[in-house]
Order: sequence, then C-alpha cells, then structure tokens
Amino acid sequence: MSFETEPLGKSIIVSAPSGAGKTTIVRKLMEQVPSLAFSISACSRKARPNEIDGKDYYFLGLDGFKSAIEQQEFIEWEEVYKDHYYGTLKKEVQRLWSAGKVVIFDVDVVGGMNLKKLFQEKALSVFIEPPSLEVLEHRLRSRETETEDRITLRIEKAGWEIAQAKAFDVSIRNEDLSKAVAEAMSHVTAFIAS
Repeated sequence: MSFETEPLGKSIIVSAPSGAGKTTIVRKLMEQVPSLAFSISACSRKARPNEIDGKDYYFLGLDGFKSAIEQQEFIEWEEVYKDHYYGTLKKEVQRLWSAGKVVIFDVDVVGGMNLKKLFQEKALSVFIEPPSLEVLEHRLRSRETETEDRITLRIEKAGWEIAQAKAFDVSIRNEDLSKAVAEAMSHVTAFIAS
C-alpha cells in the first residue's frame, strides 16, 4: 500500500511522555465517539501481564519487527529505547479507513510528529502534558511495571518530549482527568465534523 495512491482518511494522533495519561484519554474518547477506531501499534517488546496481542499491541519480537522494517510494512517506526521498537503498520491503518473509521493513534512523541508530517491537514495532533515531571514519576512508579532504570530513562526523556508540545495542533495539560478528557473531546469532535 502506498499513501501516495490511496485516499487518506481522517486521523487523530495522541502523543505524550510515558505516564502522562494518553492511553486513558484515548480510551475515554473511543467510548464516547463511535466513529473512532484504534490503530493498534506494533512493538518489539514482550507483552506485560495484562496485555493481549492484537488488542493492546502487535507483539512482533525484535527479529519480527526488524523483518517488518525490511519488508517496508510500516508507515512510521522508531527505536524508542535500545532494542525497543514501536511502529504503525500500513495494513492496520488502511483496514480502519476502509471501514469508514477515523483512526486514532496512541503513539510516542516522535511517532506523533512523524504521523502529523505524513497526514498533514487530514490529522489532528494532540499532545497530553503531565502537570509536572514529579507527578509523571509518581504515575510511572505507581504502575509497578518498570524497573528503576526504565523509570529513570523515561523521566529523562520526558523533559525533551514536553518541549516538543508546540509541534502539535493542540496541547492539553492532564492535571484533572475529566477536564482533560472534556477538552480533548471538544477538539476531536470539532475536527471530525470539519
């Protein structure tokens, strides 16, 4: 599939530092906006205990992910951390657009900027900003899914990611979840209706 020859559908791109609440906000948007369909990302890491292959991510493994890169199966991909790859599969997005859906992406900051550059005015890019790095660190620790090294790495990266907020169409500070969801809902529904 080539995005030069296929018609682009609309999409919503939601990005944030890890722990800022983007996945929670995406889930709330999907509950309330029936035309949205989630683009399941692919990754090279193993599933966490509560994650399901084909629902949360496509867990390709490191070799499988590198093979998909060689086969040019991705719209975009990135090595987010050493040997931790994430990407958007072309066939996943085309499947959702073919069903008449507005594709919603839950992606890291670089992935979000890459998708916006590709889709341009056919996409609304939304940045979810944490109230502070301290709150972000607390959220990451309360998940109890990361090692100390991984938490440190995520916090170090978050400062740079927050500085990229200006590259997005909309930036929403997630201090109060219900307010952040309402603000996101307002922007998303207006974009879909335009």
